[in-house]
Amino acid sequence: MDASNQRVLVLGATGYVGRHLVERLKAEGYAVRAVVRDRSRAHAMGAYGAPSLSGLVDEWVITSDGATEPDAGVMADVRHVVSALGVTRQKADPWDIDFRLNLHYLELAEQAAVESFLYVGVMHAAAGTSALSRAKYAFMQSLQRSSVPPQIVNPSGYFSDLTEVFELARRGLTFGLGDGSVRLSPIHGADLAKYCVARLPHGAGTWDVGGPEALSFREILRLASDAVGKKPSYVGVPMSLASSALWAADRIGPRIGSLTRFFLEGMQQDSVGEPFGSRTLRDYFVSLADPR
Repeated sequence: MDASNQRVLVLGATGYVGRHLVERLKAEGYAVRAVVRDRSRAHAMGAYGAPSLSGLVDEWVITSDGATEPDAGVMADVRHVVSALGVTRQKADPWDIDFRLNLHYLELAEQAAVESFLYVGVMHAAAGTSALSRAKYAFMQSLQRSSVPPQIVNPSGYFSDLTEVFELARRGLTFGLGDGSVRLSPIHGADLAKYCVARLPHGAGTWDVGGPEALSFREILRLASDAVGKKPSYVGVPMSLASSALWAADRIGPRIGSLTRFFLEGMQQDSVGEPFGSRTLRDYFVSLADPR
């Protein structure tokens, strides 16, 4: 389908995935309207190698803070909405951002009768007990009931999420929960963006997607150790200690508790999606070890 003259509203445009989505949409010939809080931040390079938005955005919508709710004008002439809007490490309540703010945009999209609303979610959200998982799942349910054709893409995880594993390996700390057999298929942000943009013309659906390889946590730690020239050695932390970590994190504060619960739950079940893309985790870790 010819993307020319098709305007796409991108939510969460300055986040890791949002930046890659904007870059891919522009490359495919879509007109991009991006919602951002800070245009100067948008022009800077993003974290983990995500691109600057300079020259990639046709129209800017500036909101003063993450909870601002634009009026219906934001949907004028929009054909598709793509949302990577959500909380990860920011100091914000997932129910305010992942659920309520996405829901507000969905209501505006329904009024404007846009052709689709694509949401970048997370695998296993229905089973998650963290506020982050529950807020995401609540919005997914609302989207699936919407009059706007829903498109939900659930990645297994991002290469960027595993940067912390690389940093632990650099310090010689190679440990994880249990025996390290839990498998996931992390995906690079650019490959995920390519997958999402390819879905836009094809109507409603829900897709679980990952990168080209399914790896156990042990294998991921070995790749990180190899990249930094350390001898791989895995130390398994008993699963029973996860509840103790949650107890401690909950007493630090609700935000830390929610994030800890979200990541610990992700380390206790396989998250393997449809294989897609060409970028490998080995190459990503090597690029971190030698960023030239």
